Amino acid sequence: MQPPLIHVAAAAIIRPDGQFLLASRPADKPYAGYWEFPGGKIEAGESAHQALVRELEEELGIHITQATPWITRTHEYATATVVLNFFRVTAWEGQPHPREGQTLSWQDADNITVAPLLPANSPIIKALSLPTLMGITQAQSDPHGFLSKLDSALANGLKLIQIREKDMPAAELQAFTREVTLRTHAQHAYTIVNSDIALALATGADGVQLTSSQLAQLDTRPDLLWVGASCHNADELSRAAQLGCDYALLSPVLPTASHPGAPTLGWDEFTRLSQQRSLAIFALGGLTPADLQTAQQHGAHGIALLRGAWQ
Repeated sequence: MQPPLIHVAAAAIIRPDGQFLLASRPADKPYAGYWEFPGGKIEAGESAHQALVRELEEELGIHITQATPWITRTHEYATATVVLNFFRVTAWEGQPHPREGQTLSWQDADNITVAPLLPANSPIIKALSLPTLMGITQAQSDPHGFLSKLDSALANGLKLIQIREKDMPAAELQAFTREVTLRTHAQHAYTIVNSDIALALATGADGVQLTSSQLAQLDTRPDLLWVGASCHNADELSRAAQLGCDYALLSPVLPTASHPGAPTLGWDEFTRLSQQRSLAIFALGGLTPADLQTAQQHGAHGIALLRGAWQ
């Protein structure tokens, strides 16, 4: 007999300092004592957002004022298959307090101090440590000048840098990647290398950004902390999830200066493509830092910028 399929709305309730709320399951529920994200079953006739609002009022006594769709994970337990529709909750009324016998704890994604966690939640906790703004380098004409822009961006809080220098000579690119990685690590930020897995491993970078052609060819996930993929359609997003990528860059969302007149997704198509995905999705193409909230309202984890990250 096939186990039942249960749809759940779950909340990553995030404070301004970046900490998020976990709750222990009460003694009268399966997996008692395990820690999980607050939320609960979506009832018949409810949307995921409606269920989220209801569950957080019932469980924690808070009323959501800002929640954006995020990641959807499916997990098979012995007794049921659970589809977890996660939202990022960043504003609410009231103070969370246990109303159903659970214990609450604010946690940092890089230093979890409670255990055990429900198995389905580990990828979500990793995703919470992924910054929401990615800067993509544009240094080939002036690498030394770019490093000063990098230092300024890091000082202003940029935590995720993708090195994409397709025209830089190999030896120069390796030296540049090492230098960028040293500077990002000094500011507790991450460096991602575009397409070159060997270069990422050799320079101590944190991850690799796979091209769509690499995505089609690889059979196993590269052994790096972060693995992302460049995607443009539903099939590529599905392949990225199948390979075990942590995130995808979905583009182009809006018109860009580098490709004037080229077809774009627009926000409606971006939303359609990003729904029900098990990995974090960045919006890319024609965006500025001011577009972050709009992107998240349409299901994005964050945004990736070229020019806008360094101005």
